[in-house]
Amino acid sequence: MPLVAHRELESLDRLRAEGQEILDIRRASQQDIRELHIGLLNLMPDGALKATERQFLRLIGNSNRIAQFYVHIFTVPGVPRSADMQAYIDAHYENFDDLARDGLDAIIFTGTNPLHADLAQEAYWPHVQRVFDWADKNVTSVLCSCLASHLALQHFHGIARKRRDEKLFGVFSHRVLDRSHPMLANINTRFDMPHSRWNGISAAQLEARGLPVLVAGEESGVAMASSPDGFRQIYFQGHPEYDRSSLLKEFRRDLALYQDGKLPQPPKLPTHYFTPAGQRLIRDYIESGRPISDFPEAQLADEVDVTWRDTAKALFANWLGLVYQLTHKERRLQYMDGIDPADPLGRLKRG
Repeated sequence: MPLVAHRELESLDRLRAEGQEILDIRRASQQDIRELHIGLLNLMPDGALKATERQFLRLIGNSNRIAQFYVHIFTVPGVPRSADMQAYIDAHYENFDDLARDGLDAIIFTGTNPLHADLAQEAYWPHVQRVFDWADKNVTSVLCSCLASHLALQHFHGIARKRRDEKLFGVFSHRVLDRSHPMLANINTRFDMPHSRWNGISAAQLEARGLPVLVAGEESGVAMASSPDGFRQIYFQGHPEYDRSSLLKEFRRDLALYQDGKLPQPPKLPTHYFTPAGQRLIRDYIESGRPISDFPEAQLADEVDVTWRDTAKALFANWLGLVYQLTHKERRLQYMDGIDPADPLGRLKRG
């Protein structure tokens, strides 16, 4: 599934430099291959905005070659932005109203750093509600990442996330609970996924509203669930899209805040993330009292074993493969003829 460079974007240039196939728009227009138009609603704060673009673009671009992917990146008002980042968004991001007019086949919805315990108090709340309501009636599937899952679950099902006693931070083992679900086909029945969150929604909360829990872990709880129909909304509480260094950079950021007196205590090490040598290295650094400018980030990155990337690729390939099978060829229409919106996977299961 090659990505199509239909707009100028630094992240596409970075992926091309990494060796990933990126089709020029002129070449793409000359190929008789079906297009899929995927929205990426990027709510991430300034420091992670571009990295998040690249993470999801990689996963989309590494899927099976059954379509050309036009990824339409957009955001909504309400997330604090610096002048430079707002200028970048204005230059390179698309407008939701234009996308709603032209249609999308699916949307990936990222989260951000919440400022309030009640998500309904966030400045972006009415804007994300508008996108959710439009997508529910117009796109084949919405895949929600971490906080976006909490936003969707509160909006559609009235489920409020609960504050944890301590931050869930690290890479955790999970078990597939529904092996019959087509998104989990040909995936290891146990696999790792990164998590980074202070809040969570439990299996009991989901099951009480008739929402299937698809993947869960003993330490991390629910990792993946879905809307009652199994596909129109997919909820991840973890971060399968994360790079090798995502948790490392987050730890460094929090450690810098602690050294500046902006956090009351130092952040805990990410669980199940560093090798034993990496754990020794970071503990030696902390005990030495050296400034954040001496933080051994490059050395620590070599002491991270990536145990989730292959599963992440498989999950996204399965999701996009299902979108391909179910969405209408006309991007303004939600499903191909004969698909029941209340049970989009029904025909596939029967077939």
